[in-house]
Amino acid sequence: MARLRSPAGCPWDRQQTHESLKRYLLEETYELLEAIDEGEPGAICDELGDVFLQLVFHAQIASEGGQFDVGDSLGRICKKLRHRHPHVFGEEKAETPDDVTVIWQRQKAKEGRTSEDTSALANVPKSMPALARAQELQRKAGKVGFDWPGIFGVLDKLQEETLELKKAITEESSRQRAEELGDILFTVVNLCRFLSVEAEEAAHSSCRKFEKRFREVERLAATQGRRLEDMSLKELDVLWEQSKNKYK
Repeated sequence: MARLRSPAGCPWDRQQTHESLKRYLLEETYELLEAIDEGEPGAICDELGDVFLQLVFHAQIASEGGQFDVGDSLGRICKKLRHRHPHVFGEEKAETPDDVTVIWQRQKAKEGRTSEDTSALANVPKSMPALARAQELQRKAGKVGFDWPGIFGVLDKLQEETLELKKAITEESSRQRAEELGDILFTVVNLCRFLSVEAEEAAHSSCRKFEKRFREVERLAATQGRRLEDMSLKELDVLWEQSKNKYK
């Protein structure tokens, strides 16, 4: 990477900045997640390499500015891991994952990082995907007791929000409708949390299922020499049911 960024290196690599590379780090991370979902070790290996490239790229840019290098980053995470695992590198004991969580939070607090934001909702990145961010905000609020007593309260809330959306559809502005839809999504994320389901992953899973089924509909239509645009909803529904039987 140092050579690529050198005056005799690559013009594209030389002009990159932390900001310009943000999109590539996201893209490579999502490609890695897809490879993990597919369960193919070779693909996971390849995509991990692509993610490593982005990390080295950022470290090289910082090194050129005299800020830090990749060794500094690795050294810091090694120090942090040792500090937050006294039950492994020290004398403490942890028998369960819950024990580890308590130790982790306590050790993290000892690191002395100060922040003006003392809210229970601090340190939830605003750039997280919306469903994942909603779930993390809910988790943090729940830890200090701001939570539903049980899942049926969330289900009641979902009904309430659905009624509000119905009213907004007939009586309110498009902005109000969007807000009511957002409230429904936020409540559904709460359901995911109560059911120990990661909302972001559940949504991705449904997207993958829909894509497989829709592509199968396209294939079935093609075998009939038909275009989807020329088929009736009833005909499309027949193909959809066939695709559902194939991809349950």
